[in-house]
Amino acid sequence: MKGEGDRGRLASWAAEVALWTGAGHDPFPERLRPAAFGLERPGGAVGQLPFGAEAAERLAAGASLARYLDHTLLRPAATPDEVRRLGAEARAHLLGGACVYPSQVAILVEALGDAGVVPVAVVGFPSGAHRPEVKAHEARLAVADGAREVDAVAALWALRAGDVEGALEDAMAVVEAVRPWPVKLILETGLLEPRAVVLGAGLALFSGCAAVKTSTGTGPPGARVEDVTLLRAVVGTALAVKASGGIRTREQAVRLVAAGASRLGTSASLSLL
Repeated sequence: MKGEGDRGRLASWAAEVALWTGAGHDPFPERLRPAAFGLERPGGAVGQLPFGAEAAERLAAGASLARYLDHTLLRPAATPDEVRRLGAEARAHLLGGACVYPSQVAILVEALGDAGVVPVAVVGFPSGAHRPEVKAHEARLAVADGAREVDAVAALWALRAGDVEGALEDAMAVVEAVRPWPVKLILETGLLEPRAVVLGAGLALFSGCAAVKTSTGTGPPGARVEDVTLLRAVVGTALAVKASGGIRTREQAVRLVAAGASRLGTSASLSLL
């Protein structure tokens, strides 16, 4: 449980972020990083795959992308047979995860069997405009059906408005609902100005999320190098960064890993391999 001192440091940090313009192409300033205000992820840093220039060089030289990939099927009309095919493909190629709607998790889990591929469910998808208790309940149901990670869309309205308490309550509701299973907070970076992206990433860290994710993939522009760079600058090595949305080529995937992504969400996993 966060104490008053932690909340005070969070408020101070958020107030400074609200004054940041995010203009130009300068790196996100170190003085505004959560760590500079003593803000840490409860429970410590999460484990994640290698990222950055050296990891990208290995991938460019032919190292496998498979464990970085969350094989994704989020078409609203996807049939059970299509979910089973997704699971079979993820299982055959030993991908990192497979991601579906909560209503399809049980089908996916059966298809994955004991392959070691993580079943992932989206929550509050794609708008994030659900009440926190609705997201929390949806997340609990997904975990009960076998999901072992939850990708929850943030309260985008709260981030745009600079409503720290609203956005924090929303994220913490999902984290508490599925503990100890990891939560990745989707920030839909294409809809938010940079200071709102920074606020979302900092709140993901403060609330105990395991990762921040760029986008739902339902709207433009999807995963961008500059968004991954900004997210990584905010969370440091404490959280994973998942790039998602419009990743269609291996070259694009490698650029995102170089920028700081340690997970990649895509429906084009087999093409990337």
